[in-house]
Amino acid sequence: MDESAVRDRLRKVSDPDLGDDIVSLGLVNAIDIEDGTVHISLALGAPYSPNESAIAADVRDVLADTGLEVELSARIPEGVSPSDQVLPGVKNVIAVASGKGGVGKSTMSVNIAAGLAQLGARVGLFDADVYGPNVPRMLAAEERPHTDGELIVPPERYGVKLISMDFLTGEDDPVIWRGPMVHKIITQLVEDVQWGDLDYLVMDLPPGTGDTQLTILQTLPLTGAVIVTTPQPVALDDAVKGLRMFGKHDTNVLGVAENMSGFTCPDCGSVHDVFGTGGGQGMADEHELPFLGGVPLDPAIRTGGDDGDPIVLGEGETADAFKLIVENVANNAGVVRRREVSQGR
Repeated sequence: MDESAVRDRLRKVSDPDLGDDIVSLGLVNAIDIEDGTVHISLALGAPYSPNESAIAADVRDVLADTGLEVELSARIPEGVSPSDQVLPGVKNVIAVASGKGGVGKSTMSVNIAAGLAQLGARVGLFDADVYGPNVPRMLAAEERPHTDGELIVPPERYGVKLISMDFLTGEDDPVIWRGPMVHKIITQLVEDVQWGDLDYLVMDLPPGTGDTQLTILQTLPLTGAVIVTTPQPVALDDAVKGLRMFGKHDTNVLGVAENMSGFTCPDCGSVHDVFGTGGGQGMADEHELPFLGGVPLDPAIRTGGDDGDPIVLGEGETADAFKLIVENVANNAGVVRRREVSQGR
């Protein structure tokens, strides 16, 4: 079997999101056959996303009866997306944002990062919430960064490399920084941290649409953003403002995630919609965005955050809700990257 015959086989493999076969979409970078092994490079950009794993499995299936050993690699071709010299070893930068505080944005960031690492991905988490950095507590990260003489080496917890604004301040010290200082610190932490090779860098942004968000949008090549809200109309109004901020900077929005979607009474089993119902889904539908999923109002989330034990790493309904959001975030990041390849070829 030659390269042309292999390519014809690959036309039977469909992209579940882009609606065409991987050859027509330009997602096959190269095919090399040597000593009974076919080496195939695919333009897949979201490691461990369920849909990209399914594409790889389908590639193996269509070649299963050829007698060839199949070796797959994944690489987004250079020049397809904007050049990334700021974080050259990072495949995807995902911002987690909310229009207002108190909607569980940091909880979502921590569980997305820990959930991606649990899938097997190489993950970093940048706690960029300048005025309320609490991610180290939520990961029980007691180790602080150190330097190797040139770069800042981040500590690692649950397989997640962590940098937080909290590491730059004393315990209980308030942060009183003006815009230029925020810009300088964010830029320095991005450029001077030894992130290494990462599949995903999750950015926990402060609430609102201020200097930190603007710096990150202007500095980093974001794959996309996750908008966090509760079902409450007040939260939704502010979430839309955050959504429009990303739109003005031509940043992809991977979807809407909803916290506090309902409380199941442990005594009677009935569900109480404390903050309303359906708001996140409605917002996603109105703006033609994916709804990533909803997480119930569960006391175990608070306990996990306070104790540094992300609930996504456990079992049960709430853990499963977070795991679904993690998978959807990875899948939608993959859609963004594969669409870039298909449109840029």
